Amino acid sequence: MKEETIASAFAIQGNILEIKPLGNGLINDSFKVTTDGPDDYVLQRINHAIFRDVDLLQHNIECATAHIREKLTEAGETDIDRKVLRFIPCKATGKTYWTDGNTYWRVSVFIKDAFTYETVTPDYSYFCGKAFGRFEAQLADLPDKLGETIPDFHNMELRARQLHEAVKVDAVGRMARPEVQAILAGLLPFEEEMCKAERLYREGKLPKRICHCDTKVNNMMFDAQGNILCVIDLDTLMPSFVFSDFGDFLRTAANTVAEDDPAVEKVDFRMDIFEAFTKGYLESAKVFLTPIETENLPYAACLFPYMQAVRFFADYINGDTYYKIKYPEHNLVRTRNQVALFHAALRQVPAMKAFIASL
Repeated sequence: MKEETIASAFAIQGNILEIKPLGNGLINDSFKVTTDGPDDYVLQRINHAIFRDVDLLQHNIECATAHIREKLTEAGETDIDRKVLRFIPCKATGKTYWTDGNTYWRVSVFIKDAFTYETVTPDYSYFCGKAFGRFEAQLADLPDKLGETIPDFHNMELRARQLHEAVKVDAVGRMARPEVQAILAGLLPFEEEMCKAERLYREGKLPKRICHCDTKVNNMMFDAQGNILCVIDLDTLMPSFVFSDFGDFLRTAANTVAEDDPAVEKVDFRMDIFEAFTKGYLESAKVFLTPIETENLPYAACLFPYMQAVRFFADYINGDTYYKIKYPEHNLVRTRNQVALFHAALRQVPAMKAFIASL
């Protein structure tokens, strides 16, 4: 069995008894490796098409998890292997990945008796905010320099340039449609304001932090009693603005419908989710956040639906070359949905600011 041969290349303890698929991840293929030793393991094939620099990817993860492990140890925490991921080195190289030159694999310790949840409720949003705020706080003083696993992943200025290029080229002739022109006309007036983060960074007013950059409810693990154990899925761990972790969660969790629901009249921004997530996030992250980061959290809640609208729209104009679509107008439907969410969030900015001030 190919997976068994690959798993055996890592310094796991015990004999392999069984390997079977694990989860339904969209990016990496995962398998649970059951052994007769003290631990079971997770074997993952890393998607090299997305994460082109696997050495950097694993360097980021190793630095971050080692730093968190050190902090947990200093704090007298117990059961640390359930509170931070641990990756196993390859026997031949000592690196935490194995490759045959074409595929890349890694192994981590399987966290037993742990659960993830898909449900988005105020309670879980609060837990999520608290967990990701704590995660950022644990890494705020990380001495190692980390790189961007996906360069310019959440760079709004880049996304704006990509949209203008798509409009200029008009690869498949979609710009002639009045509805497409109308969407473009609706997006452009907000472009300068939505690119504020990059300007503040250049002016030296906004720092970059080590962020997760994929803040979803199912990227946390809980124990059987409902206590948060750890943050998982660290592939997008990289330097970014805190807006990435804050805004990206709310883009999906606070939308009243799915991001590709064509019923845009049903799109709204859920303030109960915003308030729960923000409360948890600030409880954990207040130890390192600067005033300019805190005061711009409502901007982050608006930025991410705007950015995603721009990305879906540019892809539609380009002929649907990036996002998978299920029907010809799928990216246009997604664009309208995210534009509606952006405006719904924009209307709530005064309420968001008032809630943050109350905390």
